[in-house]
Amino acid sequence: MKELKIGNKVARIPIIQGGMGVGVSRGKLAGAVAKEGGIGIISTAQIGYDKPGFEKNEVKCNEEALREHIRMAKKEACGGLVGVNVMTALKHYREHVKIAVEEGIDVVICGAGIPFDLPELVEGSDTKIAPIVSTARCTELILKKWDRKYKRTTDFIVIEGPKAGGHLGFTREDAISLENIDEEIQAIIGIVKKYEEKYEIDIPVIVAGGIFDKEDIRHALSLGADGVQIASRFVATHECDASDAYKQAYINAKEEDICIINSPVGMPGRALNNPFQDKVKAGLTKVERCYQCLAKCNPAEIPYCITKALVNAVKGDLDNGLIFCGANVGRINKIVSVHELMQELVQGI
Repeated sequence: MKELKIGNKVARIPIIQGGMGVGVSRGKLAGAVAKEGGIGIISTAQIGYDKPGFEKNEVKCNEEALREHIRMAKKEACGGLVGVNVMTALKHYREHVKIAVEEGIDVVICGAGIPFDLPELVEGSDTKIAPIVSTARCTELILKKWDRKYKRTTDFIVIEGPKAGGHLGFTREDAISLENIDEEIQAIIGIVKKYEEKYEIDIPVIVAGGIFDKEDIRHALSLGADGVQIASRFVATHECDASDAYKQAYINAKEEDICIINSPVGMPGRALNNPFQDKVKAGLTKVERCYQCLAKCNPAEIPYCITKALVNAVKGDLDNGLIFCGANVGRINKIVSVHELMQELVQGI
């Protein structure tokens, strides 16, 4: 595999570990991936969930934890690249990006919304930015906006397909059908090339969603991609920041356990069917407290608090937790080290 070059930053292996919140990918996992030559990604979503005082001041705890986990990851990375995934839908999305830049983060990846103002948040820094897109239309919309308003383009781009875990940039029907998106990927690459030519730079394209093994990586590269983003497989690693119970849920999962949910975020999402999902369907869940996580959220109109559900899951209270997963979670059957997983992905062993 060729190394992944994003401007002046180079990852020896063209694999980005996808950001997973709440608390699934923090400093420990991201640092381990970066040390192996990939790009380790910290999810900023409610990252301070386990800090004392979180229930009273989640904003302060999240900001403190973000700085702590970036520093932890960079120390563990031994010079490898570390980034953050910041959901644009977060109420404090701008603050999280700015803190990451202050801490010298290498890359910022933004999804769950359209990050129209992302360039101004990293202005004057060496931090590289990328939006997560799922369609050519969305790609054109973002790159045209950045071109006109900021006179710049993206440093790289992440194309997330319908097999991804968590929140999806597709309709529920498209996520269920899992239609081949090769043509869409190539259409997006075509749009990116226009901006490469205009700004006379290389813009790496990263393919995400359902990437499981070396064959999937090879296929993505054959379409013209420069690298891949993988998330679910990193859950089943010793270094993953989630609880052992959370990891075991992945090991135990079968294909028929996967479902497409309607998330309180307002997007469809892929998750594991469990007792919590049964409670949601039966109308037995409610919002007991608002954690101020989303910019657009009315607690009176949603069936449950997504922060509380994700925190329960990552801590191991699976019966009351939301467990996001990718479409290939049923193929995961053991917990390995990040080193072993990266070797398998690169060598195909």
